[in-house]
Amino acid sequence: VQLQASGGGLVQAGGSLRLSCAASGRTFSAYAVGWFRQAPGKEREFVAAIRWSGGTTVYADSVKGRFTISRDNAKNTVSLQMNSLKPEDTAVYYCAASNTIRIFTTPIKYDYWGQGTQVTVSS
Repeated sequence: VQLQASGGGLVQAGGSLRLSCAASGRTFSAYAVGWFRQAPGKEREFVAAIRWSGGTTVYADSVKGRFTISRDNAKNTVSLQMNSLKPEDTAVYYCAASNTIRIFTTPIKYDYWGQGTQVTVSS
């Protein structure tokens, strides 16, 4: 499966962005799909994930209440709505798919990765 992430950009603190992850080559129906982010000099960290079947979601504590992950069955996409953005949310955001219905928060458990999209939040 090929993943294409989009929707990043530059926004002021307190603003919102919506990221999208589109899949091609195969549907998401048997996967868990996650968003990760990596800031310069830091390790890639888990942001949120959704189990395609059933829609179970998991969030990192740092984004709970501000970010919402959702899926669109018809478009075979997963979105990440990011509200109340903070400068510390600045990073390259990656979508990834795990070839299992379980939700994992570690990058190594994900089999497919998109190319990343830059999110910059100015103070």
